[in-house]
Parts: sequence; structure tokens; C-alpha cells
Amino acid sequence: MEKQSSPPLIFDRDLLHARLRRALAKEAPDVLLARAADDLLDRLQTVKRDFPRSLDLGTPTDHFAQAIVASGRAAPLRAGRIGGGVVADEEALPFAPASFDLVVSGMALQWVNDLPGVFAQVRRILAPDGLFLACLPGGASLVELRVALAQAEEEITGGASPRVSPFVDVRDMGGLLQRAGFALPVSDVDNFTLRYDSVLGLMKDLRAMGAANVLAKRSSRPLRRDVLARAAQIYAEQFSDPDGRVRASFEIVWISGWAPHESQQKPAKPGSATMRLEDAMKAGRPIPEK
Repeated sequence: MEKQSSPPLIFDRDLLHARLRRALAKEAPDVLLARAADDLLDRLQTVKRDFPRSLDLGTPTDHFAQAIVASGRAAPLRAGRIGGGVVADEEALPFAPASFDLVVSGMALQWVNDLPGVFAQVRRILAPDGLFLACLPGGASLVELRVALAQAEEEITGGASPRVSPFVDVRDMGGLLQRAGFALPVSDVDNFTLRYDSVLGLMKDLRAMGAANVLAKRSSRPLRRDVLARAAQIYAEQFSDPDGRVRASFEIVWISGWAPHESQQKPAKPGSATMRLEDAMKAGRPIPEK
């Protein structure tokens, strides 16, 4: 039997979790998770059924757990390497098959090395007709910062090293969920912009949230001051508003999939799952009262 190859090591997850612990100890800015939690609450309120056994997987704060409670469901079990009731790695879930009726995850899965593998594990621990609902940053996030850093480093040093983590493409999500065995996969995108006095304010917030560069192949050299100064200049020139403040784009990709069950409608044709996630939950299939 051919030995299955291990997924590539993209992120230094030990460094990531060390930074997240420090960030949480210092009450990191929570604007992204707070926005996502409000969205989660809206989405859960459209699903007219109970989820007696729910799991919050990897969300670094209790924002998602609070949203589940606010939706009228029981408090979820929280699992992850940061906070929660069960210390577990998102890439090696310690739960039996069909243990949960609902699994949610907020802004955590962008840092796993094997996203398809995590999806497969979530599918395994969901009971039939259970729901997986998660969000993670999309590829349009921080595009301005990536452009400014790459251009500045190329100009000054003659080459650019990766400084911002890669993010998912919403177009890939439905296929990954289907491969993992989910029924009725749907993806949805929330695009918005935050504004800062300068790029330095944005980078300060990212560091405070523990979201600085954790790429396994990141440069061992810190960002040079002249490169940072040039990046700030490029950012201000290309991505500022008339009042002088700069823009930072964010994209939150929402995904959902159901553990297969005989009560579910037949899946749509491949490539046709383009409706908004909220609309799919409202009208995409009959959801029985339980």
C-alpha cells in the first residue's frame, strides 16, 4: 500500500498559538470576530431547529459561543489550543464519529496546514443532518498591504519575501466541502473596509491580534526600516482617501455544509451553488422542526 504523503507545512502553528495567547492576555482588538459573531447569530436564527450538541472549533475568543447561546441554543463545547474546555488541535480532532449536531469555527481555520483534512474530520464528527458553519479570511483581505510591502521590498532589496499569509479563495470552498463528504455546500462573502490614520496603525492592530506573519518559510530577517517607510509611502499614495486616511480591505468567507441525511433535498448541479448562505438557510431546503 502506497504511503500517503503528509500535507505541506505552511504555517508555524506553535508560533501562531504563542502569539494568540499573548494577544488575548492583552485584550486584543476584536472588531473582526465581533462582526463575524453578529453574522453568525443572524445565520443561526434563520435555521429553525435545535442543535443540542454543538462544538466551537478553534475560535480564539468566546464570541461564537456567545452567539450560539444568544440564538437560543445551549452553550457549545469549545475546543482548540487557545481557550475553551478541551485542548485540541484543529488538525487532529479527538472526538468520536457523529458526536455533534453543529460545528462552528470563527477566524481560525485559515492557519491550518491541511484544510481539506480538517473538513473531513469535521464531517466525521457530525451526526447525520448536522451543520458545519465557519468563516475565515478570504483572498481579498489586506490586498493593499500585500501590494505595498512587496513593491517596497522589491524596490529596495531586489526581491520580496512573503510577509502576509495566504488566504482562501471562495471559489474553492464548495469543492473542498464536497470532497470531504458534505451535502448542500454553500459559500458566502462579507466584504468591508476599515480605515486607519496610516498603514502603521493597521500593522499595529494585526500584531495586537496575534495575526502577524507565521509562515513557516517566512524570512528570518525582520522587515527593514527603510522598506517599512517605503511601504507606508506606497500605501498612502495608492490606497488613501481624500481625508488622508488609508483603507484596508477585508473579506470574510462563510461556508456551510450538512452531514448527509435522507431528509435532505437533492444537491444542485456542480457549480450552481451561488446563492447567499443566509438565503440558502432560509429557503434552500426544508428544515424540520426538532
